[in-house]
Amino acid sequence: MSREKLIEIARINKEHSLNGTIELEDGIFEVPAKNYFDRDRWQQEVDLIFKRVPLVLGLSAEIPNIGDYKAIEVVGVPVVITRDNKGEVRAFLNACPHRGAQLKEVGLGNSTYFSCPYHGWTFNDDGSLRGIATPKDFGDADKLCLDLISLPASEKAGIIWVTLNPNSDLNIDSFLSGYDKMLSNFGLENWHIFNYRTLKGPNWKVAYDGYLDLYHIPVLHKDTFGDNFSNRAMYYNWGPHQKVISPYRLPQQDNFEPEGLPSEKDYFDKPFEEWPMSVLMAGVWTIFPHISIASFTGGGRSIMLSQLFPGDKPEDSITHQYYLMEKKPNKKQAKEAHEQFKLLKYVVEIEDYKTGINLQKSLKTGMIKSVKFGRNEGGGRRFHKWVDQLLNTEDKNLTSLF
Repeated sequence: MSREKLIEIARINKEHSLNGTIELEDGIFEVPAKNYFDRDRWQQEVDLIFKRVPLVLGLSAEIPNIGDYKAIEVVGVPVVITRDNKGEVRAFLNACPHRGAQLKEVGLGNSTYFSCPYHGWTFNDDGSLRGIATPKDFGDADKLCLDLISLPASEKAGIIWVTLNPNSDLNIDSFLSGYDKMLSNFGLENWHIFNYRTLKGPNWKVAYDGYLDLYHIPVLHKDTFGDNFSNRAMYYNWGPHQKVISPYRLPQQDNFEPEGLPSEKDYFDKPFEEWPMSVLMAGVWTIFPHISIASFTGGGRSIMLSQLFPGDKPEDSITHQYYLMEKKPNKKQAKEAHEQFKLLKYVVEIEDYKTGINLQKSLKTGMIKSVKFGRNEGGGRRFHKWVDQLLNTEDKNLTSLF
């Protein structure tokens, strides 16, 4: 069914391309400027969004083998994700229940069990207590719950989701609203992780607004790549998750076309059933509340997955970026990929994030009362409405929201 949905999207996109139209929202949407810097509001977003909904904390390709683990810190919560001896993904608070010592340093590794570096307690890969140092001296540990604190974790479409609330009963399938079936068309579980980096940026919503926005591309990015692209966008959503893509370029349009995989221009007059998955999956796929997956061609099929988290204060954010390639590249492709990843660093860090850091300074003056989203900016409008909904939804009603 996911391919049928992709063909439906392609058909709609083609129709708008032929007619020179896009879908427009009703009126202008405004977000109070203080929502981007107010500390109380920011803390609510951390607590009621990032600590309540499933977050993308890893990729299957990062921990492909039994015993592989990934340790990461997310909004102040240390997490360790591991693949147990049955091949299943599990997640735990990265802390020994004895005194809270961190079990694994941030990064990747392989271990069939966890050992506390403080007092030597050990735990199995299912989180159960394995052994206590000098147990006779410690006392009767059987009366205590001394297993690792387990966090809800799911692996779908080559992506690993973890919920930071150990008591969460939010159903992952309800949250994803079928979006994982669309993402599965990438086949990310078999992709090659070519490169990785971390960037500092502005308020997490300032940064995320940019990932949903094509309106700025020909202007802000005119000196890098933007003068070859449209500023018009079509949005398709599955619950809070969205795909954004410009209406297709007509075959006769003399736009820049990177060397590599075919684009929609090559298939414009062919039946949709003949369109390859690389063309149907083009665009930017966002996973609420913090992921952008941008598709690229040139030197082979590739994506950049941006993983965005709030920083230590409202004005800061952290972005982890993965550059993935469908196949391990040869020397020529690797050189092209390095150049593209380098260009994308400049685009995001110097063009997007620097602009975001400067604009939030203006917002904090208090002289600008609201941020406006036009009729052509439906993605940002939908994102902020979901943020508001989550802040106003009690835990008991969370599942019914999706």
